Amino acid sequence: MTDERCCDLDEHEGLDDIKKKMLDDDMFFYLADFFKMFGDSTRIKIICALFNGDMCVGSIAELLNMTQSSISHQLRILKASRLVKVRKEGKYAFYSLDDIHVVEIYKMGLEHIKEKL
Repeated sequence: MTDERCCDLDEHEGLDDIKKKMLDDDMFFYLADFFKMFGDSTRIKIICALFNGDMCVGSIAELLNMTQSSISHQLRILKASRLVKVRKEGKYAFYSLDDIHVVEIYKMGLEHIKEKL
């Protein structure tokens, strides 16, 4: 069997401890899937728009200069990923961010980008 280590260390002290702290494969899959939601500029724009509070599809579409159909599609994806939630009032649906974590993730990403520019 060949040694596939990347260095000449005789011992990899602590690797077993690190392995014990690693997430299981399912959790890595869910985390990667979660971050995919931030990989689309339209979804990021919707998230940013919802910083200002609840909005209906028509208002978001007008704000972003897009069709209601395209906004509805993205909102369905965001809702399925639990990044936004919906509140119904009669025949109207109002969307909002699911919780403060969504704002924090957005702001941390933006801060990271700005410090590299």
